[in-house]
Amino acid sequence: MNITITARKTTVKDSFKERCEKKISKLDKFFTDDAKANVVVTSERERETVEVTIQSQGMFFRSEKTTADRLDSLDEVIDNLFRQIVKNKKKLGKRIRDDALKSSEVELLEQDVAEYHVVKIKKFPMKPMAVDEAILQMNMLGHEFYMFRNSDDNEINVVYKRNNGDYGLIEPKID
Repeated sequence: MNITITARKTTVKDSFKERCEKKISKLDKFFTDDAKANVVVTSERERETVEVTIQSQGMFFRSEKTTADRLDSLDEVIDNLFRQIVKNKKKLGKRIRDDALKSSEVELLEQDVAEYHVVKIKKFPMKPMAVDEAILQMNMLGHEFYMFRNSDDNEINVVYKRNNGDYGLIEPKID
């Protein structure tokens, strides 16, 4: 797995980088060699945030944790990622390695796997609009996200409200 470590508002010591690589390498058994892991370490006041995003075969696994100690944050993030992957192994099918889990782990976790039930389907016309207008519409509806057709490129986009109060935009990546 290719691991990239980025520091924001802080510096990262080699000992943390080594520990980070060691922890993330435990997740190698789930992914092929072309998987990419991005680790972002942020320090604000007395709070250390570690965010890990793993990309493999079009799937994304992400976890973020903020604690007083970055090593604790890293441990909790890795544990959370492991639980995400194991919990969704059945649904992921062939996107992760078949031999990734022991049968006993799969049996224990399959008991906890809930089926997804779509209870409501919405269909609505999507008139082209600017990103600012989409954010305004989202805020007026009181939603956390809003899907719209971008007037700049006529593609379907999503705007969403981030935890820090800012806004994000999701655009399709055209290969």
